[in-house]
Formats: sequence, structure tokens, C-alpha cells
Amino acid sequence: MSSPTPAIFWPHSEHWSVKIPLKTSHYRMPSMNEKGYVVLKTLNLDHIPASEWENLTYMDWKSGGDTNFAPLASCDGTNECKGFWENGKTDKDAIFTPNSELCPNLMEYIKSIPANFGRVRIIRLEPQTHDQAIRSVHRDDNNRLNPEDEGWVVRMWIELTDNPDSYMLLYDSDENNLPIKESEARVPMQKGSHFIVDSQRLWHVGVHNGTKSRYAAIISVESSPELEQWVQSKK
Repeated sequence: MSSPTPAIFWPHSEHWSVKIPLKTSHYRMPSMNEKGYVVLKTLNLDHIPASEWENLTYMDWKSGGDTNFAPLASCDGTNECKGFWENGKTDKDAIFTPNSELCPNLMEYIKSIPANFGRVRIIRLEPQTHDQAIRSVHRDDNNRLNPEDEGWVVRMWIELTDNPDSYMLLYDSDENNLPIKESEARVPMQKGSHFIVDSQRLWHVGVHNGTKSRYAAIISVESSPELEQWVQSKK
């Protein structure tokens, strides 16, 4: 007699992400209102050598799977991966780390983004299937300690390696802050893929169907009218 197929994981009301607040009076960019994410024009990264992400100092920090992170900007300019709130700060006004000096071409683009930066990191994600990844689906606590008369912090991704069969898996939240299965969206993660996610609103995780490590830059930015104009120019 064959054994029953194990049930696929799905978050429930006790998941830690459910407690992260969503309804606030922070400024939010209009471009993010409908879906909670925006896909920007694909970037040409041919001029950036792989050494700019492969030769950095990575920290063993798990988030969304088997991951390591190389901080480019942190709360204190060190290779710190913890939330800024653990140092009494909101996820803004970051200080660039020594890693940032090793990736000048990538940093040139990042610094051109008209925003107040929080955490800026390179993620190295090992392969994981959809069923493996869904166990790590979550929402981010981007706005802890963020005054409500300031801008809502969102996250931007730049895919550095070419993984066209991999994707960012996204789900909107219902009135109980649980993911809505029917809202599922998939953003392909080919090289140069560039997108912004309200990752405190959307449940998300990277599904990586490749055979090698996937590298991407993740940039926390404060929403503002100026950043909204920039987003519109990049769509």
C-alpha cells in the first residue's frame, strides 16, 4: 500500500508574518497600490564582472531558503544582517560597508536610485523547488520603528545571474494578513530582472530551479514622490 502524498505547506494564523502590521498611514507609491509589486525594465549588466558579487564577504544568514548574504549597506557599516530595529533604528539611513568598495559598477547604479537606503545586500540562494521554497514564504518587517508620517519601506531586486526558469513567488495578503492563493504571481529571475516588491504586504519567496547559486541585489528603499517618478521612468 502506497503512503499518502504529504500535504504541501501553507502558512496559518500562527505564522510569525501574520503579526506584522500592514494598515498604516505611511506614504506609499501609487505604482505599488494595485499589485504590491512593479516590474521595471530589464537591466543590461554585461559590463559588471561576476567578481563584483562572487568575491564579497558573505554571512551565514538564512532567509527564504539556504541563503547567505553579503551586506553592501547596513545599520552601522559592518557586515551586519540583523534588522535595523535591533539597533534602535528603522530600515533607513544605512551606512555602506567595505563590501560596497568591491563592486563599483553595481554600486554606481544603486547609488543612482533617488531614495533613502536601508539594508542593501547581495543574496546567494542555493537551488530549491517550489515545494521546498513555499515552506519559507513570508512577509518582511520593513517598517518597524518607521514614523507613520514618513515613507513606507519597500524592497527592490536586481537579478545578477541568469536563472530564467526561476522566479519570485508572490501572494497578496487577505484581511487576516494570510496569503491569498488565487493572487499568486511569478516574476522571472533572468539576469537583469529588476523589480520592486512591497514585501511587508506581499508574501514572497524565491523559487530557484537552477543547478548553481543564484545571486541578486536586494535594496531596501523608502517610498517617496521622487522615487515614484523614478519608478515610472524605469517601467
